[in-house]
Amino acid sequence: MDDPVEIALRKKKDSSMRVAIQQVKDGVAQAAVSAGNTGALMAIARYLLKTLEGIDRPAIAPQLPNAKGGATTVLDLGANVDCDAEDLLQFAVLGSALVSALTGNEAPSVGLLNIGEEAIKGSETIKKASQLLRTAANSKDLNFYGNVEGNDIFKGTTDIVVCDGFVGNVALKASEGVASMIGEFIRVEFSRNAFTKLAAIVAYPVLKAFKSRLDHRRYNGAALLGLRGLVFKSHGSADEVAFGHALDRAYDAARNNLLDRVRARIAHAAPLLARQEPAAPVDASALHV
Repeated sequence: MDDPVEIALRKKKDSSMRVAIQQVKDGVAQAAVSAGNTGALMAIARYLLKTLEGIDRPAIAPQLPNAKGGATTVLDLGANVDCDAEDLLQFAVLGSALVSALTGNEAPSVGLLNIGEEAIKGSETIKKASQLLRTAANSKDLNFYGNVEGNDIFKGTTDIVVCDGFVGNVALKASEGVASMIGEFIRVEFSRNAFTKLAAIVAYPVLKAFKSRLDHRRYNGAALLGLRGLVFKSHGSADEVAFGHALDRAYDAARNNLLDRVRARIAHAAPLLARQEPAAPVDASALHV
């Protein structure tokens, strides 16, 4: 499904995407997984399921591989280009619920993506978000680590990294480009001559393990967090292996009562999540992943 958001929402009422989300709303299914247009998926999910009380904007939360052999959950990665400090606090609460549901870690660490670790660095929005997150940590609502930088995503410094959708999407696409470049460099160098080809044969077990650890298909399936139902976004070019991982992620979320965990964390952090001013409306046309 690659139609514009307006057409998908108003005219394509019998699309597979809409039918799947409607089944979640009706309780026929516990989760929906789609590889369709991100903007359409988010718009339909928000229209049918609505956002949870206390949450203004759903966030896209994929998991990216890290050097510790695990995965770092990053949100938002494209659903919200312009975010304020309160949005980032909400993302931290949502991400904490997701990681605790999928891993059993009840106090996952949260990092705020910034241009440096020092508190004096970053935009006014980031500085305010840092203050809100520290307040949440002091009241035991979150396990806030502090500011982190882009390389910390892949070092596994924290379990969760919070950022706005613009920065998150740039980080995602940059990492995909670097991974592709490394793979191409390895292929070219091992194909250079007979000796390097022989070396490739000797190194095959290591190369196979290296490829497996960086296989993006293992990390396919990003949760759309903040909705009154479970929805997961698969990469549009996913093959059957990648889509299977997205299905597994959705199944694990449903089996481990992710929605109940999200509601519980929101309720616990309700005083901190209360806004003094209304949130800005979401521009669905800006969604991009």
